Amino acid sequence: MEFFIQLLINGISIGFLYGLSAMGFVMIFKSSSVLNFAHGELLAMGAFIFLTLVTWANLPIWLAFLVTLFGCFILGFVVERLFLRPLIGEPLIFVIMLTVGLSSMLKGLMLLFWGGNLRTYPDFLPQWLGLAFGYVTVPPVYVTALIIGVVFLALFGLFFKYSSQGIYMRSVADNQKAALSLGVHVRKVFALSWGIAALVAGMSGIVLGIINGINVHDLSAVGLKVFPVVILGGLDSIAGAVIGGIIIGLLETFTGGYLSPSLRDVVPYIVLVFILLVKPYGLFGLVEIERV
Repeated sequence: MEFFIQLLINGISIGFLYGLSAMGFVMIFKSSSVLNFAHGELLAMGAFIFLTLVTWANLPIWLAFLVTLFGCFILGFVVERLFLRPLIGEPLIFVIMLTVGLSSMLKGLMLLFWGGNLRTYPDFLPQWLGLAFGYVTVPPVYVTALIIGVVFLALFGLFFKYSSQGIYMRSVADNQKAALSLGVHVRKVFALSWGIAALVAGMSGIVLGIINGINVHDLSAVGLKVFPVVILGGLDSIAGAVIGGIIIGLLETFTGGYLSPSLRDVVPYIVLVFILLVKPYGLFGLVEIERV
């Protein structure tokens, strides 16, 4: 029973990170209908920026974290402005292929500057952050992941519900043409979506780097897990992305704990196939009916 509870807590913690990262992916898709194949590289970029600020610049942890999030936000904003905005009005396949090329470019830059070896952060998490319930112990990193996930989820919930920019983003996601007719600056909303998506990806990369270490290839591959998460929850559902992330995190953790660690990356995709056979639009996706 203790082992089950420990796997449950670990799975929820990792799932929150997957869900938040997927939420940024969904925001881009809802606002611009673009599938961002460079999401994993943005995630890895955040982890490496934080590593550089902590080990090379010797910044305090809290300051390095804030600077990394700000840098990731600016990176997403610049990517949209330089690469995506010139393709507005072009066929969607052009934009998607651009994100594929952007993925390769960012990966190449990270390999050039940081190499392909596994790196680790200094041990900076205090041990008192860990929890103990009888024989069940939760390491500080999983508690930190859970706390960060809940805090960011609450912040984004308040942002989308009460801030003017959040309301603009929701309106563009629901109906771009209607939002444009009401005076919403759609291009600014696109840029803000990319900035926030890069920010949450970078944050997820930092925490995953603390858990598993930092490696370009491994962190980039985590970006591929965004696809089963968002498809499971529904491509157009932000709440579904978070719930889908928790489900995938639990499936991975329980598979690795009870079956085999080598199967933890396979079982979520198998379950995803069976769920989509029953609900093709995902658990919370909007069913679209086209009339001919």
